Amino acid sequence: MKKKILLLIFPLLLLSQACTYKLSLNGASIPPELKTINVSFFENTAPYVVNNLSQTFTEALKDRIRSQTSLSLVRGEADATLEGQITGYTIAPASVQATSDNRAPVAGLTRLTITIKAKYTNIANKKYNFEESFTRFKDFAGDISSQEQTLIQALNKQLTEDIFNRAFANWA
Repeated sequence: MKKKILLLIFPLLLLSQACTYKLSLNGASIPPELKTINVSFFENTAPYVVNNLSQTFTEALKDRIRSQTSLSLVRGEADATLEGQITGYTIAPASVQATSDNRAPVAGLTRLTITIKAKYTNIANKKYNFEESFTRFKDFAGDISSQEQTLIQALNKQLTEDIFNRAFANWA
């Protein structure tokens, strides 16, 4: 009787060892064969270019991967690659505020929108590959120049989270 139970349990144990994933508290599920990733520089190709946006976004994405996975960031050949570009950076009125004295209405709130086109390639498992755009926005009052870097930092955090989840959480 004990031999029969062992004969049933032993193959199950072997099978469970073959199908492992690294799990983390942030929702990332990374296959054990995925050890390295190459994150390319995200060039700003938007019509309106902010000087440091490419650098700050690329570094924010690398920092998120570094802090929330055990993957090694490498240059060149890797188990996975993440590349893309900043395709949109717009500042537009989000709400209109009425004025008195028959003057034209003014923007009550302004919206900063950033769009990133990202391409993820997993060499070991092509079913996780994707190429898509991610867009986030923040509304603000007042002049953009005094708030721009803070807004960019907040949007970078949201966008890197979206891209990270799409690449590593595998919820879709």
